[in-house]
Amino acid sequence: MLVCNGVTGDSRVQKTARSAAAAGWDVVLLGRSPDGRPATWRIGGAQVRLLPVPTPLADPPRRTRRPFLALRPGTAAYRLQRAKARRDELRTRRAALLAGHPRGGPAAPPRDRVRDRARLALPRAAARFAVHWAGLRKRHLDHALRRRTAGTLADWVAVALWQRLLGDRCWRRLWPGLYDFELAYGRVVDALAPDLIHAHDFRMLGVGARAKIRAAAEGRTVRLVWDAHEYLPGVRPWENDPRWLPAHLAHEREYVPYADAAVTVSDTLAALLRRTHGLAADPAVVLNAPEAHTTGSGARIEGPGLRARCGIDAATPLVVYSGAAAPQRGLATMVEALPGLPGVHTALVVPKPAARYPAELRARAAELGVADRLHILPYVPYDQVVPFLAEADAGAIPLHHWPNHEIALITKFFEYAHAGLPLVVSDVETMAATTLETGLGEVFRAQDTDDYVRAVRTVLADPHRYRAAPGRPGLLRRWTWEAQARTLDRIYTRLLDAAPHHAPQERHDPEGDGNADLCGGAREDRTAAGRPVRGQGTPGDGRRHRPARGGRGERRDDAVPR
Repeated sequence: MLVCNGVTGDSRVQKTARSAAAAGWDVVLLGRSPDGRPATWRIGGAQVRLLPVPTPLADPPRRTRRPFLALRPGTAAYRLQRAKARRDELRTRRAALLAGHPRGGPAAPPRDRVRDRARLALPRAAARFAVHWAGLRKRHLDHALRRRTAGTLADWVAVALWQRLLGDRCWRRLWPGLYDFELAYGRVVDALAPDLIHAHDFRMLGVGARAKIRAAAEGRTVRLVWDAHEYLPGVRPWENDPRWLPAHLAHEREYVPYADAAVTVSDTLAALLRRTHGLAADPAVVLNAPEAHTTGSGARIEGPGLRARCGIDAATPLVVYSGAAAPQRGLATMVEALPGLPGVHTALVVPKPAARYPAELRARAAELGVADRLHILPYVPYDQVVPFLAEADAGAIPLHHWPNHEIALITKFFEYAHAGLPLVVSDVETMAATTLETGLGEVFRAQDTDDYVRAVRTVLADPHRYRAAPGRPGLLRRWTWEAQARTLDRIYTRLLDAAPHHAPQERHDPEGDGNADLCGGAREDRTAAGRPVRGQGTPGDGRRHRPARGGRGERRDDAVPR
């Protein structure tokens, strides 16, 4: 399994690895080290390896170029301030001469004062010019940075040119940083010689596809499963650069045909992916639902609970949000609503409480005089989320209208439902419709603070009405990870049981990338025909170590690109 993050904050990836290992597969999950140092641990029976990912290709020379007059970004403030200091020093010296005390001593004769002031005229003029010149060059730098963020004419011309010349291969010119992941992961994957690669999201699709191509050249068959977490055309670009989205779209289009199966997070997204990429069928839907053992009465949390961390008692009304902190997530609406919800507290459970955006929310709460009722807390382990959230009185999902927000039931939706929380959901299409259909909560207009206040007051006034809704037969049972994992297990089994098997070829340790120590590990014994010997797989080699179940002749429930 391949993912481009540090694993610990990605519940879908962790659950996928754990459940596959529990089903009898030998699983190695490769992720990106957040601190540049290799690390390894286990999630259940799955081995996790974090790889350093140097990213020099992410900063091409065009990003460091600056206009002719612009100062260097690292020296601009210093140069301007130094020029101002020189100007003001000369102004002070002139004032001293006018006062007749050039150095704090006795007054100078009038003739000497005139001569000294004349001597200062040229340096003062030069100092004033230096301030204006430094200011001009800093303004050129600021303008260049703003244009770089919004995109220059050269950027748009480059996008059109490389798309015309290279087609879907244009990402290599427009966003070469995608290849940094190949250089970090590629040799590690080759050394593991997996039978199947599960590539999480769009960055890892290319890494998995290229590994499949290299394996085919060596006579090995590798099956590739693409797990599309989101709809790339609807993603808000991670960087404000006009090259980002066209490059990533081209990268995805180039490598989708190599996927033997596709899975995604909602029926709506499955239909979009089929239409966008010309898939033979809709991808299988695997919801990011909680594991059953983390949702029952026996689920426990380690350390203080939600209310204890907020410093409030059980009688205090509490609305919780759990997830990423970003403006498009609508957290500002929750803060702006606090003056209209007297006595109600809001808890935001986010990955980095000390980051810039949470700090802005705290500052806004202070301006509104409600800082004592806003609590910003760090994430808890994914298997403790449901019992942690269950102490709240309502769960909020105040997303803004954004393409990817419209088409999915996101993780917190299922976590709130299993926690028994009434939902307060903005009117993004899929979640709003499901909330109303199931009776789990109330819907409000996105970015409408007054309507959010109304929805919160409604659910807090009669919480039992909404808490009873998840009790309908089978609803929450379908929204468990165990039900989703069975879909993945069937896909893995069908793909590998249908794969031709070849005699293994001699493998060598990778050279030259500094990751060779992460790639080793015993290979499993094979029969003369080259098929893995059941029951003799070694943990960490990416193969199954128990007899396959029902792989042949099953209903097709995944998408294979044409």
